[in-house]
Amino acid sequence: MIPELGHFATMLALLVAIVQGVMPLLGAHRNRSAWIALARPAAQAQWLLLLLAFGCLSYAFYANDFSVGYVAEHSNSRLPALYRFAAVWGGHEGSLMLWVLMLATWTLAVSLFSRALPEAMVARVIGVLGLVSCGMLLFILATSSPFERLIDIPADGRDLNPLLQDPGLVIHPPMLYMGYVGFSVAFAFAIAALLSGQLDAAWARWSRPWTVLAWIFLTLGVGLGSWWAYYELGWGGWWFWDPVENASFIPWLVGTALIHSLAVTDKRGAFKNWTVLLAIGAFSLSLLGTFLVRSGVLTSVHAFATDPRRGLFILVFLVVVIGSSLLLFAWRAPKVGLGGRFALMSRETLLLVNNVLLVVASGSVLLGTLYPLLIDALGMGKLSVGPPYFQAVFVPLMAPLLFLIAIGPLARWKQARTGDLVKRLRLALAVAAGIGVPLVFGNWTPLVGLGLLLAVWIIASGVAQIRDRYRSAAGKRVPRAFWGMQLAHIGVAVFVIGVTLVKGYETEKDVRMAPNDTVQVGGYTLRLLGVRGAMGPNYRAAVGDLELSTDGKVLRMIHPEKRAYFSSTMPMTEAAIDSNVFRDIYVSLGESLGGQDGIGAWSVRVHYKPFVGWIWGGCLLMALGGLVAVSDRRYRLSAKVAAPVAGGLQGASA
Repeated sequence: MIPELGHFATMLALLVAIVQGVMPLLGAHRNRSAWIALARPAAQAQWLLLLLAFGCLSYAFYANDFSVGYVAEHSNSRLPALYRFAAVWGGHEGSLMLWVLMLATWTLAVSLFSRALPEAMVARVIGVLGLVSCGMLLFILATSSPFERLIDIPADGRDLNPLLQDPGLVIHPPMLYMGYVGFSVAFAFAIAALLSGQLDAAWARWSRPWTVLAWIFLTLGVGLGSWWAYYELGWGGWWFWDPVENASFIPWLVGTALIHSLAVTDKRGAFKNWTVLLAIGAFSLSLLGTFLVRSGVLTSVHAFATDPRRGLFILVFLVVVIGSSLLLFAWRAPKVGLGGRFALMSRETLLLVNNVLLVVASGSVLLGTLYPLLIDALGMGKLSVGPPYFQAVFVPLMAPLLFLIAIGPLARWKQARTGDLVKRLRLALAVAAGIGVPLVFGNWTPLVGLGLLLAVWIIASGVAQIRDRYRSAAGKRVPRAFWGMQLAHIGVAVFVIGVTLVKGYETEKDVRMAPNDTVQVGGYTLRLLGVRGAMGPNYRAAVGDLELSTDGKVLRMIHPEKRAYFSSTMPMTEAAIDSNVFRDIYVSLGESLGGQDGIGAWSVRVHYKPFVGWIWGGCLLMALGGLVAVSDRRYRLSAKVAAPVAGGLQGASA
């Protein structure tokens, strides 16, 4: 009866979502306080119902209830308990249940932590989120229910995709979905502001912490996905421009533009229309990513669904959400003032250029992702757009963006003097020019030099900003938002250093190795001692025993694996990685070239990757910077304080 309870709870959640989506919006429109008051209880009731439904599905996996079709498809009695839990979202239906649970969690958070805001605004925000939830719950109940029973119950399940049987996949999808779905809050605030006709600075201030939180989760999700692909797929790469990777990266780019645009709208009352468009765009691109992954139009290690009905439903839902939002924007936008004026050289202008570059970059990635699908749909043949396109288009857009990261925070609002900026940045430029040339590596290339120059330029500029802030603070406490910005920008610099050095100086060798053979890479020596058989809970493995040494000193043993899962005919590679702060030694075991039981030769791939860990360290610093910024006390201002501030900004703008 547990699956039936889960299905019933999902149906009740849909009914509650309808109430949540309709009544508060009507109440705010007609000024009915009783209807407005329904918003928070409805949001909390929907979260409880979806938590119950998700719990029922999780229990079905825990209990190996193979009478449930979704459990039989994605689990197995030999599957370890940790992966049995991760299997809940390992397929299409369960991942959508996770999606709506995350949406309900964000809505619950808004209902609990927005009590200082005007009730009508909160009712509109929760109402918009309720309508989004209605669409997704209808999608689940109509085409993708994970609770359906089987008539012929199998003795055992088919097992979880071996690629997904990894600890990283326990954390990665929830993080990614929290980011994806989190942009729905920024979207709801923007739509609520359009509905109320009050597109002032207040809504931007109220929306900023929610948007930054969503961006933090998405940053961690994208970073975790890259890390998982690096160590799990056995190719040694950290980003493949895979269509599903792009589907999460595109909203991240637009979300990054959004948090900077919200800052301008909050501080200066400018960019109001542009900020609303970015909020609509960030969430719409998250829905588009859902469509791409769930519709079956993509072929990827991450993509799940292949049912065209599902793709059609999501496409219609996407058109309704984007179309209605843009119609509302077109109706309200002409009535919105331009906000505060600013000169050509000002912080506002630099942030606008930042926004344009990020949006153009996201558009270029979107084009490269969708163009092959369009060509295929028009019957014009098959076309593959790979890394050369993305690197040729994306990198030139990022170089000026990285240059501006160092300048923007030092520029003054409204008007900045070029001479003043040059004076404040001359030391940073000198340091960058001195350190940015990587002659120490002995193999200089223009791209490596440019990458290190820009990274050091950002760090040196950050030091200059901290120096100037302390000089002007006069004993006052420096706000956390400033430190969060510095951490995030340093994270970008650390990320750029990692990408630049690993792309410029990595080495790779594919070799044939028999026992006692050695291979040298990056000043290290690897000796193959043998390959032995091993049994896992649901797989059989060939495990390589390799000795890693340098200068004749043995550092450690490493053990790459080649696994054959009982439920799959596809062999899986489990790389062995020896990491430190400055490099990775990455070893993957290929196919046997003759012999067995450790006797005979094997193909082995060995990589030396300098500073590759800095890529994910940079992502972590970016997320940490966002967390520090969102803890700033200014985001906890009450509505009574925020409203006069917004009014004051409008007056100043006029």
